[in-house]
Amino acid sequence: MDLDFSVVWKNLPTLLNAAIMTVVLTLISQFIGTIAGFFLALGRLSRMAWLRGLVWTYVWIFRGTPVLLHLFFVYYAAPMFGVTLDAFPAAIIAFSVSSAAYNTEIFRAGLQAVHIGQIEAAQAIGMRYPAIVRKILLPQAVRIIIPPYMSNFISHTKNSSLASVITVQELMLTAQAIYSSTYRAIEILSATGVIYLCLTSCLTGLQVLLEGQMKFEERGLSARRKRLLKVIDGEPVAIAASA
Repeated sequence: MDLDFSVVWKNLPTLLNAAIMTVVLTLISQFIGTIAGFFLALGRLSRMAWLRGLVWTYVWIFRGTPVLLHLFFVYYAAPMFGVTLDAFPAAIIAFSVSSAAYNTEIFRAGLQAVHIGQIEAAQAIGMRYPAIVRKILLPQAVRIIIPPYMSNFISHTKNSSLASVITVQELMLTAQAIYSSTYRAIEILSATGVIYLCLTSCLTGLQVLLEGQMKFEERGLSARRKRLLKVIDGEPVAIAASA
């Protein structure tokens, strides 16, 4: 087999420009899916049965069906109901609703891992629910959420290649156009795979960084936290002064 990777170097700028579209598509849809998933997770934990059922149905449908179907319905079926979208916003919507479904369950698991006693104690001293979520639930849930959330983020990045089926000029569609004209599928697809690997490796590195920031027992208290808690050499000021 005669491989010629010089075609990769000639088309590398085009592939990298397409990779930017992939990054933009992934970041926007994941951001929307994160925000939506968080509030849907709160809905799953609501005391209102109708709201829990509504969110559960959403998660059941969009987590149980392929992203490819979501893309087809938003781009091809929506015009039947009078809603016509360009390829890029249609991909954003399809990927966002899919991402939100997965993120809902990830966030719910993290929030439920916080002991109910802490929530009851906060309610006993008069804290409102938004303050409980912000000051008690989220700081503890984030540590649990990071690994599955970042895994979903990586899968979401790879799934962005499906946007090629509705003509979004992202990395995979661009690669297909290049090897269709050069007849060098192996070389172009190999380069495309390396670019995807670089993108997902960045997310893996971000995951390692975030997990390291969450290891409070290993890192100890920061200088700012020690000042807030008035801690000297690992002991509260009052105890250190009395020793």
